[in-house]
Amino acid sequence: MTDQGNNNQNISQNPFAALFSSLADAKQFASGQKQRYSGESQSESDNSVSDSIEDNDDSVAEISRSFRSRQELCEQLNVNHMIQRIFLITLDNSDPSLRGGNGIPPCCVYLEEMAADLDGQDWLNMDTIEQALFSRLLLQEPGNHLIYMTSCSAVNLSADRDAGEKRVVPYLYACYRRAKEEITKVPEKLLSYAVQCKNLTVSNARTVLLTPEIYISQNVYEQLLDLLLESVRGAQFEEVVEFLEDVIASLLADQEVQTFGEVMVPVFDIFQGRVKDLDLCQLLLYSYLEILLYFSRQKDISKVLMEHIQPKDPNSGIQYQKTLLGTILNISCLLRTPGVVENHGFFLNPSRSSPQEMKVQESNIYQFMGQFHDKLYQILKNLLQQSSETRHLLLSWLGGCLQANMGRAKIWANQMPEIFLQMYASDAFFLNLGAALLKLCQPFSRPYSPKLLTFNPTYCLLKELSEEERRNRNVHARGLDKETCLIPVPPQQTVEFAQSYSLLTENLIFTQLTMYLGFHRLHDQMVKMNQSLHRLQGTWRDTQLSGGPAAAELREQFERLMTVYLSTKAATTQPAMLQNCLNLQASCAALLVQLSLGNQGPEHIPLTFPLPALENSLLCFVPEFFAENMGDFFIFLRRFADEVLESSAESLEHVLTFITVFMGNVDRMKNPHLRAKLAEVLEAVMPHMETLSPGAAQPIMFQRQRVFSTYRHAPQLAEALITVFVDIEFTGDPHQFEQKFNYRRPMYAILKYMWGEESYRESIKYLSKIKILQLERDRGEWDSLAPDARREKESSLQMLGQLGRFHNIMSNETIGTLAFLTSEIKGLFVHPFLAERIISMLNYFLQHLVGPKMGALKVKDFSEFDFKPQQLVSDICTIYLNLGDEENFCATVPKDGRSYSPTLFCQTVRVLKKINKPGDMIVSFSLLADKIKSLADRHQQEEETYSDAPDEFLDPIMSTLMLDPVLLPSSNVTVDRSTIARHLLSDQTDPFNRSPLTMDQIRPNEELRQQIMKWLADHKQKFQFL
Repeated sequence: MTDQGNNNQNISQNPFAALFSSLADAKQFASGQKQRYSGESQSESDNSVSDSIEDNDDSVAEISRSFRSRQELCEQLNVNHMIQRIFLITLDNSDPSLRGGNGIPPCCVYLEEMAADLDGQDWLNMDTIEQALFSRLLLQEPGNHLIYMTSCSAVNLSADRDAGEKRVVPYLYACYRRAKEEITKVPEKLLSYAVQCKNLTVSNARTVLLTPEIYISQNVYEQLLDLLLESVRGAQFEEVVEFLEDVIASLLADQEVQTFGEVMVPVFDIFQGRVKDLDLCQLLLYSYLEILLYFSRQKDISKVLMEHIQPKDPNSGIQYQKTLLGTILNISCLLRTPGVVENHGFFLNPSRSSPQEMKVQESNIYQFMGQFHDKLYQILKNLLQQSSETRHLLLSWLGGCLQANMGRAKIWANQMPEIFLQMYASDAFFLNLGAALLKLCQPFSRPYSPKLLTFNPTYCLLKELSEEERRNRNVHARGLDKETCLIPVPPQQTVEFAQSYSLLTENLIFTQLTMYLGFHRLHDQMVKMNQSLHRLQGTWRDTQLSGGPAAAELREQFERLMTVYLSTKAATTQPAMLQNCLNLQASCAALLVQLSLGNQGPEHIPLTFPLPALENSLLCFVPEFFAENMGDFFIFLRRFADEVLESSAESLEHVLTFITVFMGNVDRMKNPHLRAKLAEVLEAVMPHMETLSPGAAQPIMFQRQRVFSTYRHAPQLAEALITVFVDIEFTGDPHQFEQKFNYRRPMYAILKYMWGEESYRESIKYLSKIKILQLERDRGEWDSLAPDARREKESSLQMLGQLGRFHNIMSNETIGTLAFLTSEIKGLFVHPFLAERIISMLNYFLQHLVGPKMGALKVKDFSEFDFKPQQLVSDICTIYLNLGDEENFCATVPKDGRSYSPTLFCQTVRVLKKINKPGDMIVSFSLLADKIKSLADRHQQEEETYSDAPDEFLDPIMSTLMLDPVLLPSSNVTVDRSTIARHLLSDQTDPFNRSPLTMDQIRPNEELRQQIMKWLADHKQKFQFL
């Protein structure tokens, strides 16, 4: 064996070799020791034994020093290897086969210049690592300096990528992670070195961010944002956050070169530039939102963020949209530029898409909108929960934004879109801001929430506050003192402002104002687009039929407008947003009712009638847009999201109560136009049955019918409706017929539903009451009354007169319309189900107009109350004559057991003569009366004939013989088809268990029908025999 081989064997067998990380390191140490002693003289080695013995103590000391130096070298080697593992750098360019593979990374960047400066030193220690790391960071192409640290021949791409990382920020973060890992693994004597290495990554990251110009061709701010983005999309977000928290602490401790804010501003600008062109349904957007969520949670970044988004011109509405937060809020499925559908990612070529494809697209948008709004909500919530300064900055931004965009509610804004787009933030901005604020309101958006009663509307009257006062009193909204309130402030009422206002008060006002500026405008746009689409579609079809050349152009216009409409509808009908808004509006309805009752306590009080007199009411501080928002929202639901009303029927009772209290009460809502709008709101939330296109499903109304049928203040609601109907007559220009008609239009449908036939009967009752009051007055019975009592009587007479006039107008118009319609259209009105209702109404009118009770209606001046009895009698007779040729109609007249009698028609003939109607009309009506009397006699005989019919053959509701028995599916009860059809005209439920029911659900009971027919045939034969 050679000397070299012997040496290797001796070293490998030496127990001290275990102190070294590899055999190569031990050989390196042995070689150094050999050189140390090679220069000693041979004479010294030949000294006598006695000299050696004398020097024994010195030899022991030398051995001890040698052992300590070995320990130090071993420690130095371990530190060197740890530094190599953490920073992937080295000064050792020796043959990899001599190093071994234990404890060193597979690949490092060789710092050649630094190795040369250190005169061949091939190891790194804590004295040189800072210089080494700085040198590594300055390398423009570290991949060109890679060397392999082991003799392994396999290519390790991951190791090459990690060691050759060119970007300084990701490199330092990776070093930070490796240093953390070393801290958990190294022996205790190396722990402090590992911690120093970790701190070194943080301090260098701080240097990188403070002096980015040193690092050529590197955008360190982009790298920082990319690091966050990669961690969000991966699984290292918490580790990156930990690294950043350490870097932020280091930056805050040293702000001499740059402030922390100056470091973060470029990051914010890059962030904003990247997200501004992202679409709502891009997954990348939600990764950036996660980063923004982190910014909002980090107390130092959030404060800098809020300072950064304050606009340079706070009075310019569009400037708020150009901030980072405004850029996020502007993302939506709405068109980025109104009218420009090119490059729009939603609902393209709608006429070529199936309804199912449209539904899938809409559902997809809903899903992404839900996530988007949830992120926005979390961001705002985080910012509000930060320091008082951060919260103040956010609320100031919101208050300034709303004031600067108040022009969005002006009428001219819709008429000048070019100027609008240059001045104000977009519809998408306000829709998203409203959705986020609505989610913030949900903790108190419950009608009976005690938190609601802490709302203090005097906030809206504050003005001319200094910035310090706004900060201390939590008043950030501006310009609300210029808004019109529900009622004016009484001259004698003093205003007691709070020293400080709650976040609930500000949040509720901000949310309602945002909805007023945003949602209302979108609703108006949708209504106009809907109308335009119907016109375009009709014109397009006509052009296609005529073969005109404009058909293609019209189709293109229709396609473009449909894209805009569907995108707007999807944006405004996101289910979670609508539900949150409904919760808030129902809660605000309950809140305003409590304020109308004078409640300023901590608990809700029950509503009773008559309402108490108003004293020091807070209603005079509540802006009208609270009520306008509520009305606009429920009308929107009725038009575009009717199913939400049915699924949230419990909230509707609070809306009904609000309408009951405010619609007819000028003391609680002064604006007559706003009170008239509440009638439209009532029509929107009430059950409605419309004529639908063939095959279309009838909307479900069961829950709404239940709410209306059980509403405990129904009499007061009807009174409020009639009151506002009358008040409209005394509002504005008396010649503004069209406007007044539009106000009254929804009231007809409401009354038809609420009262049905009773609406006409009530008019008779009102005229009777008027007659009594007029007699009392004319007899002088009022003269002896006290002034207050007399004024009450006069007021009652005036009110009843107005109500009677209202009902008479309804009666005159309805009967007159039927008179001319039945002259040409007969089939509809003689249908068995409808004929019964018409006959019942006509007979009832005749009974009071020509029968024994006619004297009760003789008021002094018929014209004063629009009462036209002669015209009514004439029109009713005309209706009878128009339909008298129809046998079924005439046979139905005697079945009206309430009002019909042969005497009634004789009295009618007498009145016709008295009012000088034409002779042919009188003769014709007399013949008709005889015909109906004959049919009545026959009907009486048939009833007597079938009086002994078995009980199972009788209708359970009418107790009459069933001729067409049908089975109700839910209750399993059999009734006559005519009976259930008549019932379903006014109530779409099974009369036996109140389950929803329509005519197409019933099934013929054929077996029972055959039994009845057999019984009838046998009974008739038996009767004829007798």
